[in-house]
Amino acid sequence: MRAVRTGVAALVAATLAVALITWWPDTPTGGPEADRNDEPGSAVAQADQLVYERLDAPARTVVRDDAGGVVAVFTDGARTAQLVGPRRSFSEPKATSATVNTSSWVRLLPQSWRAGAEDEDWFADWFGRARGDTGPDVLAVATDYLIDTPDETDADGVRFRGDASFGPVKPSGAGRQEQSDFYDYLGLPWDFVDGTRAQPERDRYGAVDCSGYVRLVFGYRLGMPLLGVNTPGPGIPRRAYAISEFGPGVQLVANERRRATDYSRLQPGDLVFFEVEDDPDTLDHVGIYLGLDDGGHHRFISSRERINGPTLGDVGGTSLLDDGGFYSTSWRSARRL
Repeated sequence: MRAVRTGVAALVAATLAVALITWWPDTPTGGPEADRNDEPGSAVAQADQLVYERLDAPARTVVRDDAGGVVAVFTDGARTAQLVGPRRSFSEPKATSATVNTSSWVRLLPQSWRAGAEDEDWFADWFGRARGDTGPDVLAVATDYLIDTPDETDADGVRFRGDASFGPVKPSGAGRQEQSDFYDYLGLPWDFVDGTRAQPERDRYGAVDCSGYVRLVFGYRLGMPLLGVNTPGPGIPRRAYAISEFGPGVQLVANERRRATDYSRLQPGDLVFFEVEDDPDTLDHVGIYLGLDDGGHHRFISSRERINGPTLGDVGGTSLLDDGGFYSTSWRSARRL
């Protein structure tokens, strides 16, 4: 279990419960995965008549049922797809009183979307299965590393789920070190698609920094290719600035070196990038957009030093894009993988 630094406890009530994920209604969940801002309403029958509508900014296909309700959104060049599903709630009571209630489910397509792909052979089978799938999606997997999340191991004894820290304490004793990647959390060596190999560091076991966390969710857990470098290639690069510039998928909001405010382009599962340190030209923090919380604010989840790990909470700065806080004013760009 992570050790939240001295002073954090005073910011939150001791009586708050552990991090919660609630489904409305109850639905079954699956095991490890390898394989909307039209907010979807309720699940629709598989035998309905669907209409595929093309929209721009970004170029995408919006699927509607015969009543005009949004069923799914597929973005050209991206693998992340937004589907309607049972309504559920994500929260982290030890770090915020806010809750994200959503019917968006974010799944990975087997290949990047392109206009007209609904007529290709692979799509009908995938879409039929995906619409009825209530196993963990991008959002559920992303919350698998919050405060007090219980550990879970696979058949090989590898812990793939559970409360993650940010990194080991700095030698000075002031703050925590960055550079903890997903393989450090797992304690496994890793061969990347670019031919590089990485070895985990023992004192970083169970830790992920902000970009390592994104790679843990989308790469190790959900099967997207990963790079060991920060240059263009067939996968997710290592650092936040490189994911923003060279990552797979589609850039939704370009980095214009000033605060971004184009919330209308975002949908749950998108990556949001920030400039939070000293270099105004370098994006140095990344999170996963969750959608609107119960206060009507745009909320994200990321791994942070101040709370020592992944959080959707407000310790050390609100996890919001639109409130004028530290991260809100530091938001610069967005990408859909």
